[in-house]
Amino acid sequence: MMDVERKLEILADAAKYDASCASSGTEQRDSSDGKGLGSTAPGMGICHSYAPDGRCISLLKVLLTNACNYDCLYCVNRASSNVRRARFTVDEVVKLTLDFYRRNYIEGLFLSSGIIRSADYTMEQVVSVARKLREQHHFRGYIHLKTIPEADDALIAEAGKYADRLSINIEMPEETSLAKFAPEKDVRAIRRTMGRLRLKLDEAAEARATKTKPPRFAPAGQSTQMIVGADSASDNTILKTSANLYGAYRLKRVYYSAFSPIPDASRALPLIAPPLVREHRLYQADWLMRFYGFDVGEIVDGTASGMLPLDIDPKLAWALRHRERFPLDVNRASREELLRVPGFGRKAVDRIIATRRISAIRTADLARLHIPRNKALPFIVLSDHRPSARLLDAEGLAERFKPKATQLGFGF
Repeated sequence: MMDVERKLEILADAAKYDASCASSGTEQRDSSDGKGLGSTAPGMGICHSYAPDGRCISLLKVLLTNACNYDCLYCVNRASSNVRRARFTVDEVVKLTLDFYRRNYIEGLFLSSGIIRSADYTMEQVVSVARKLREQHHFRGYIHLKTIPEADDALIAEAGKYADRLSINIEMPEETSLAKFAPEKDVRAIRRTMGRLRLKLDEAAEARATKTKPPRFAPAGQSTQMIVGADSASDNTILKTSANLYGAYRLKRVYYSAFSPIPDASRALPLIAPPLVREHRLYQADWLMRFYGFDVGEIVDGTASGMLPLDIDPKLAWALRHRERFPLDVNRASREELLRVPGFGRKAVDRIIATRRISAIRTADLARLHIPRNKALPFIVLSDHRPSARLLDAEGLAERFKPKATQLGFGF
């Protein structure tokens, strides 16, 4: 019989392909009363995710089992895959979670599973782990559960009772691609379950707004994942699908996972992985949609291929295509206009607005405001700076940004 350590090695490795793992937005719970175990405070751990405020979150990220009835071509754990299989019992996952927490390795659990027997049976096993942690062991750390779209509504509701976040992976940006690569999966069932989750989340939010005690349901919301580069979908198509998901289901996050070639892969799949920087550019574009007021059409306009440039970030690419909007007077511009300046992040814009109420902003202030001056100066007017008109018209302006723009980061 396989021991737990070997199971963990197999099932933690099998879980690494799921990117839809984050713990931002949870409600605060502590154990200072001595009646609970775990907390949502920052710590060190096994699998790291990052909250929007920069906190590092540590999670035990595993599959209940990597056995699966489905034969999704892009998945290393598909039914026809020649991989070593393993399966935890519910009690084994509970014990691992508690043991790792007590050793200060983790502060929460991300649990997914291959589909075994049926969607309902699999979902019941996943929910049982969360139920035991919460009710029997009073675990108050973070729990993220992967939801099975075809599972019974009562099981989904129970999952939301115990989990901080639920996720359902849409996998592919286009319905035709999902039908081609994962014929057992039904995009309508996925979206139907997303819709039901939104209704339950809305009910809880409405109860909080009216100051009545809401039914607890996944306070950190729902998320999903799309695989990038397994099919021919353009960045434009991917971002339009994301915008639709955010609007229709109020998702907290869409995660983008660059396709990774797998052993014994189908000939329908590409032989090589897409460049990882493509995944990063999609995250940056997603950030522009959610926090900077950009529409999808603006982000990809002027690109006949529908693809984001890889050598510069999408906000800088937009600014270079719309040079007529610059230079922008930092001391007079609106918040919405400032958010579109290359090098200006949201916090920097808030600092600018607070500072200019007291005094005019000068070039020397940029460092204090944490703004990269070399990136921003060609696009802005300050009380002691105005860029040359010829600079914005210069064809080689983009080149001066490329060496630093390829460094990964969200400091737009």
